[in-house]
Amino acid sequence: MHPILFRIPLPHMPLKLWWALAALAAVAVVFAALAARRRDRSGIISSLVVAAAAAGAGWKWHMVSYEAANVPIYAYGVMLGASLVVGWYLTLPLAERDGLPKETMANCYVITALAALAGARLLYVVTNPDEFKSFADLFALRNGGLVAYGGFLGGLLGSWAFLAPKRIRLLAWADDAVPSLASGLLITRIGCYLFGCDFGTRLPDAAPHWLKTLGTFPHWAPGTLVSGEGSPAFVRHLDLYRGGPLEQEVLKMNSSLPVHPTQLYESLVGLLLLVVLLWQRRYLRFRGQVFLLFAFGYGFLRFVLEIWRDDVERGSYGPMLDQHTFIPVCLVLFAVAFAYGISLGISNARARTVARALAFVPPVLVYLALKPASFAQTVPYQLSTSQLIGLASALVAAYFYARFWQDARKNPRLAMSLGDEAMIRELRGEAADEAEDEEGVDEPEATSGEAAPAPAKTGKGKKKGLSAKARQKADDDEGEPAGPPSGTKAEPEPDAI
Repeated sequence: MHPILFRIPLPHMPLKLWWALAALAAVAVVFAALAARRRDRSGIISSLVVAAAAAGAGWKWHMVSYEAANVPIYAYGVMLGASLVVGWYLTLPLAERDGLPKETMANCYVITALAALAGARLLYVVTNPDEFKSFADLFALRNGGLVAYGGFLGGLLGSWAFLAPKRIRLLAWADDAVPSLASGLLITRIGCYLFGCDFGTRLPDAAPHWLKTLGTFPHWAPGTLVSGEGSPAFVRHLDLYRGGPLEQEVLKMNSSLPVHPTQLYESLVGLLLLVVLLWQRRYLRFRGQVFLLFAFGYGFLRFVLEIWRDDVERGSYGPMLDQHTFIPVCLVLFAVAFAYGISLGISNARARTVARALAFVPPVLVYLALKPASFAQTVPYQLSTSQLIGLASALVAAYFYARFWQDARKNPRLAMSLGDEAMIRELRGEAADEAEDEEGVDEPEATSGEAAPAPAKTGKGKKKGLSAKARQKADDDEGEPAGPPSGTKAEPEPDAI
């Protein structure tokens, strides 16, 4: 458990910031040229915006340089990059399989990822404003500072802004993208574990030894991070137990006390959601079904995990109530939302009824577990930022799940549409291909002074359903061979049977 995976040695000379910015601008210009060849207007605009921003930043900060013996490669950054790569190879094949234009979705993935990073950082800033003394601190990501829910909300807004002009349904893209969110949780939370952030409350003394080993975070050497010293759990316990016997125990161990490794818990949540989402894709009834299932499932599981979180950066809001009543009431709201909306996805009526009943068991068990003994003091509790967002998103997801489910019963084809089909075909290039095929068909040319031959009229549609005598008269008028003689039984036409 160490925040730095390895270090890259540097030459003994200052590295100018504008070098990297100039390289970024050059790469963006190349992408703009490639987008121009494809006539991708949005790709051209986004690439030129990146190039202009990089060039402007290089001009402003051309004197900034970096000089050190080596460059540390942080564990969380590596895991974040790995999650983006895995998400790319997971999302785009799913989108292509659903019929969405591949190149458009590739650009959408990039925009979504950038918007998600911005949203994750912005929510952290809103939650911890005291940590930011200047505008430059917003970009100091070396010490962490991203909130998962901010990333989800930012990515959703970025996707909507990109897809709206192209008239592609946001929920169609969201169904293909949310499996990558689950895989991102699986991977990035391992980075959180290596970094030591997002740790949990203290483990009980009766906890298994292997769990205590996983939940013990060591003291880092001074200077490991630019600011701060020691793993977050180690620093938290020194502040929490300062002046008491537990402080001496922490110093003697040179590590934190054993805590819940909530980072690994959430990594397992990501794995569970990934399996469930990929399974749900096989039984789609409407666009957005996978996305809404993720919003509800992650909202519920994140709410429960936050009960064991102990890092102060997550923030707390709302009323302060007794823990043994506040948490069960929130879990009852989750149960009602599940029974109203998400349970509709269970096709078997008996299994659906059982699932709805079982949804109300966790609130009862939690109430019994947290209920204080007679005359004991109650424990005040305030919801964290992620718990508030998780609860709200789960309730909204359940409502729209039920609404879209009913709409799918009335109009299944509309519920599974991707958006403006003509626009999607044009983005895939099919419209241009069909136009070329039509131009390649040679029409019969009329000779000089003659009119072009008109399409032959068989009259079969008009004669369908007439009696044998009437069809015979019609054939005589058109000059066609007459049908069976009058008085004989006519054979029915194949298309009239």
